[in-house]
Amino acid sequence: MKINRGELFKSISYAGAAMALAGWLRSSIEGELTTLDMSLMIAGGALLVIAIAFNLGAIWAFFTKRSSRLGANTIVMSLAVLAILVALNILAFRNDKRFDMTTNHLYSLSPQSVKIARSFKQNVRFLYFGTRPDSDLSELMAEYGAQNRRIHFQRVDPVAHPELARQYNVRATGAMVATNGTRNITLQGTGEQDITNALIRLSTNTVKTICFVEGHGEKSVSSTGADGYSDVKNELSKETYKVQPVNLVTSNGVPDACTVVVIAGPTQALFPQETAMVSKYLDNGGKVLALVDPGTHAGLSPIFNAWNINVGDNVVIDASGIGRLVGTGPVVPLVLDYGDSPITEGFKGSMTVFPLARTVSIADASKSTPTEVELLKTSAASFTVPKITGSTVSFDPKVDQRGPLSLGVTAQQTFGGKKARLAVIGNSEFAANRWVGLQRNGDLFYNTVSWLAQDANLISIRPKSPTNSRVNMTQSQQRVLMWFSLAVLPGLIVIAGILIWWRRR
Repeated sequence: MKINRGELFKSISYAGAAMALAGWLRSSIEGELTTLDMSLMIAGGALLVIAIAFNLGAIWAFFTKRSSRLGANTIVMSLAVLAILVALNILAFRNDKRFDMTTNHLYSLSPQSVKIARSFKQNVRFLYFGTRPDSDLSELMAEYGAQNRRIHFQRVDPVAHPELARQYNVRATGAMVATNGTRNITLQGTGEQDITNALIRLSTNTVKTICFVEGHGEKSVSSTGADGYSDVKNELSKETYKVQPVNLVTSNGVPDACTVVVIAGPTQALFPQETAMVSKYLDNGGKVLALVDPGTHAGLSPIFNAWNINVGDNVVIDASGIGRLVGTGPVVPLVLDYGDSPITEGFKGSMTVFPLARTVSIADASKSTPTEVELLKTSAASFTVPKITGSTVSFDPKVDQRGPLSLGVTAQQTFGGKKARLAVIGNSEFAANRWVGLQRNGDLFYNTVSWLAQDANLISIRPKSPTNSRVNMTQSQQRVLMWFSLAVLPGLIVIAGILIWWRRR
């Protein structure tokens, strides 16, 4: 039987390539180069060299053909494109840039986290005790490290290093500890908010107290209902504040421990003696946040008058229709315009929502000072009415005001060298559990408290939770989508193809 020399060496080249590839794949999968892998690659390479050496004539003849030259040009162009892509990937890897296109920028640090990280003056280590790598946590900590070189991250295997687990009192896998060498803080989780809060706690040695006045139907920090303030309490506690209720009558005044006093939506008026207690507290350099709802009398008028603040006896109506974007009506004014204040810095382009609000403005502009700021302004399409009666409202130019309308004022005064601050907002519901997570409502409340407490580092935009982006459809809508996807769209493509073929035939 006559053996075809060309076919023989072609088979040898196939066998050599297969052996070399097998050796490389084995070493890649196993993670090490064994003797068998090396033998396969050497034997395969030797067979390829033999096949090429004894078949040079056929190879030369193949490449001198016109079709082969065209094919070679195609291969060269393909290799050039591949080389360009490889070079671009190398440049992209060495100059990593990330673009977060999610609605709430879920994959980049919030302004508050960036602000806290950059202002941190100590070396801090975050120790994650776990046996399995967590790429999301590593990327998150790399973001913090990029903001401040003093922030370090270390993964610790609690099995390999039980002494570290004992040192930091870690009893469960997946725990994370932040330490600055003198203080250790065990985090509740490994999210951005947990890490930022740990940095806040490590950066201060003092705990400030936020006192919520009770006894007049105010919002309760212990209530988890829709109208309660339990979410506010939890968030303030995370930001190192101590939150406690205060009864001015039983405590016979504002306790000395109170850094900020919050009067959140009283439905009955404070006694004149209580108002005098709050006034005395301000005269001694105190800080007060008063949230007063329409249709109520808080008994704080003497304080507002002394601070050049006018609280209107009215209800604000928003006729702009913007409220439909968040599912609200005209009795829920939306604010997109903010005063020049650290509290609302960074709010541009975002909104705050106030369910049933009244006006709060500077009483006499001629007597106002630069420290008095109208913080929240409604749209020009808003107006006031004395009260809500029936299902329809209308503007009466004789007694009502047209927008823009002010819903909140902040002011600052100095008494005997002590700096007092007062913030008044014509609504308390915006910070209740039902509304505090909507848009910038929470940031407005927490920033106001931080401004009053003179904690500039805490005034910022806080990390957001992922939004529910699911689309809910009825059964009929689902059927329409199914038929469109399975029948209509493919049918249109087929018809378009037939028409193109018919025109070209």
